[in-house]
Amino acid sequence: MKEFANRKIYIIAFFVLVCAIILGRLFYIQVIDSYYKRIADQNVMRYEIQYPARGLIYDRNGALLVGNQTVYDIVVIPRELAAFDTAMLSQVLGLPAEQIQSALQAIKFKAKKTAAYQPTLFRRQVSIEAFALLQEKWFKFPGFYAQARSIRSYPRRIAGNLIGYIGEADTGSIAADPFYSQGSYIGKIGIEYSYEKALRGKRGVSIYMRDVYNRVKNSYAGGKLDTAALPGDNIVCTIDATLQEYGERLMQNKIGSIVAIEPATGEILALVSTPNFDPELFIDVHRAAERNALSTDPMKPLFNRAVMAQYPPGSIFKCLNALIGLQEATISERTTHTCGGGFTLGRRFVGCHRHFSPVNLTQSLQVSCNAYYCHVFRSIIDKYNDPQAGFDIWRKHVESFGVGKRLNSDIPNELRGILPTAATYDRMHGANRWKSLSIISLAIGQGELGVTPLHMANIAATIANRGFYYTPHIVKSIGGEKPDSRFFVPHVTTIEREHFDPVVQGMYLAVNGGFGGTAGIAKINGIELCGKTGTAQNPHGEDHSVFICFAPKDDPKIAVAVYVENGGAGARWAAPTASLIVEKYLKKNISRAWIESYVAGGNLTQQNGAQPKL
Repeated sequence: MKEFANRKIYIIAFFVLVCAIILGRLFYIQVIDSYYKRIADQNVMRYEIQYPARGLIYDRNGALLVGNQTVYDIVVIPRELAAFDTAMLSQVLGLPAEQIQSALQAIKFKAKKTAAYQPTLFRRQVSIEAFALLQEKWFKFPGFYAQARSIRSYPRRIAGNLIGYIGEADTGSIAADPFYSQGSYIGKIGIEYSYEKALRGKRGVSIYMRDVYNRVKNSYAGGKLDTAALPGDNIVCTIDATLQEYGERLMQNKIGSIVAIEPATGEILALVSTPNFDPELFIDVHRAAERNALSTDPMKPLFNRAVMAQYPPGSIFKCLNALIGLQEATISERTTHTCGGGFTLGRRFVGCHRHFSPVNLTQSLQVSCNAYYCHVFRSIIDKYNDPQAGFDIWRKHVESFGVGKRLNSDIPNELRGILPTAATYDRMHGANRWKSLSIISLAIGQGELGVTPLHMANIAATIANRGFYYTPHIVKSIGGEKPDSRFFVPHVTTIEREHFDPVVQGMYLAVNGGFGGTAGIAKINGIELCGKTGTAQNPHGEDHSVFICFAPKDDPKIAVAVYVENGGAGARWAAPTASLIVEKYLKKNISRAWIESYVAGGNLTQQNGAQPKL
């Protein structure tokens, strides 16, 4: 009897356990798990993502550089797809029926259990006319929806590498940030990339009730659960659109760049990299072939030379060596050297062009004497009776001008350039086996040096300011607020203020000193322009043409660097180009039409030269 009583207890316990499991499962399904609730919601509700308009981009004077236009993307929800008239959809969208079927099969194949309820991109940027036709027939195409999207427009179609462009977010961006989903747009380069989070805004959502025919009836819960999309912040950039457009015109059919900076603030007034590209190529889905051609173009239009090309600076580096010599007291303004066609010591020879001799410090910059700066450089390196110690001092001074490091601008992909260390020469020549003559090419900006055009313009701005610079940047305000505080902190060099005056005077004489001045072609009546030419040696072809300058002399408003690949002497292309930029900015008009015609009409793209170091 007792045995049957025990069985009764076990049976009751078994049924209690089963009931508990069933009740627990029901509780989980109905209360905890939202899967079936999502199914029910999806059957009666439609979630429509409201994409925000990206912030607009203006130039420093309020001219619109980047605007928006509305287009429609067609998406499908795989679980809701049902039989429909493929021929009718083909006619409305202008797509072959086979292409529609193929696209839908691919979408269904990729759709998993959780993804089957998510909108999947089917057709991008449908025209307004096609959308109007489609809107009347939505009920005939179950599972198809439209999403209004904002894409970019470019009123002036300039500064492609500076402004950047938007493109579809890749899988990495989607995984890293829930803001993005398939078909979302994201900034790729330039301002669009650097300030993506400010420009993109905040997404919203509208929830609608729909009937058995997939027709929207009204807002769910009276719209109480809807959230509004917030547009992105507008950006005012530092660029002068007129100056940028003019610079691009001057540099057409040339390879190189122009960088113009306002010395008093570090604001970039123009940043030209050529060859350039039309940013509108990236908003038209039907121009894929043209976009692909850009990436394979041997002239690299997508490569922003202003911040990514590392060039030898050439003779513009003599300005820095003069300042370092003055600071280290190895020379004075009155120091003179004779030049008999170059610098010779033992078997070492550095050639120079013909000019009057001897020359003092200001005259050495006026005529760009190579021999003078070989003597100056040796005096700096040999001062401490230890080449490495002297070199380390020289390097410290050079680095204080921003050379050999990233300037920390807001331009993406900015490179640090190349500034060798003592260890570099230990590897090249052996430890303690090199001296000033071994590295004499640094005296004239050659050898193991590499700077970007942004570095060059920053050097010009630093000299214009007599010893300090602000971090170069391309944005003045974001949503009405100032940009990062780092742009308002001055960087002071290791050179004392008093030593800049003779160097500035030498740069002034190079342009305005008449006989012997290497940059006389850059002279502008009524503007005291100070400049320095450079001819950067290129073992693979024609030398590169280099020029830095600023103006006016005693109240600088603009500093410019121009680098023209395979352009020859600095006075041939870079100097006249820079002087036109200065005149355009300060006077608004050009008084030297023949120089403008010469520069704008020049075509150097047929020449073969070395590619910049990447």
